[in-house]
Amino acid sequence: MKKIILIALSFAISAVSLSAQDMAAATDAFNNGATALSMGDNQGAIDYFKQALPLAEACGDEGAEIVATCKDRIPRLVLAIGKDYIQASEYDKAIQQLQEAISAGKEYENTEVVNDATELIPQVYLQKGNTLFKNKDFAGAAESYSQSVKVDSTNGMASLMLGQALAATGDIAGAESAYRMAMRNGQQQNAVKQLSNTYIKLSASALKAKDYQGAIDYALKSNEYLENATAMQVAGQASLQLQKNNDAISYFEKYVALAPNARNVNDIFYSIAVLAQQGGDNAKACGYYQKITSDPKYGETAKQQVAALKCN
Repeated sequence: MKKIILIALSFAISAVSLSAQDMAAATDAFNNGATALSMGDNQGAIDYFKQALPLAEACGDEGAEIVATCKDRIPRLVLAIGKDYIQASEYDKAIQQLQEAISAGKEYENTEVVNDATELIPQVYLQKGNTLFKNKDFAGAAESYSQSVKVDSTNGMASLMLGQALAATGDIAGAESAYRMAMRNGQQQNAVKQLSNTYIKLSASALKAKDYQGAIDYALKSNEYLENATAMQVAGQASLQLQKNNDAISYFEKYVALAPNARNVNDIFYSIAVLAQQGGDNAKACGYYQKITSDPKYGETAKQQVAALKCN
């Protein structure tokens, strides 16, 4: 019986000794982690804290404080590394690290880290897209913006930039869809402006390519989103080439109404006057000739026509 008691006592002493060793090892690893952290070595600190954690857990109540601190610091440090990558514009590494932060936050039950990392990911995709867009890698930018929108469909700025990138690649339908999403998420004014600009550029290109009907269609589409003088001027010029004089007059008059102080306003007045005269609308012709009788370029001709038409 005495022998059995001695054996049991020996086991108890061994267990106490082992626990003390674990606690000492846990403390050493934790302190090494703290030292690494103070030196700015976040990854080294994570590695040491991960060593300390299971050792401290094995010590029960005695190691509880180290356990709690390690569980708090590990996910925060994983997130901090991700933020460092963002600052260094290493976006792919940042995204991967932020995903690891989410996993670490879930593993160690740190919802703050999970939420912060989750919110940062679409912003990193947006920043990456902006860099690519600035470098004129529009396809790459579109892919990055698309990822941002995929993660956070309420990100109006990402949708707006996606529209611009897609428009630059020639994907007009995709751009319009992205702009409409931007409208629904706080970017109504900017998205409308971009849509109008997209179609006015297409109308100008069509006019240059002598696709006059296409130029008119695109100009009217631009004007649907945002009334603008440029669209009306292009539509008027294209209509003139198609000999649709009444349409040309209508578009030119809208142009003048939208841009009454434009440098070429007297050119437009003269065009309207000539077209109206050709169409037999002498009253309108008179009105526009009379507007330019003092113009250095058109004045003499206008006076002659006013006399010939017997304008009042």
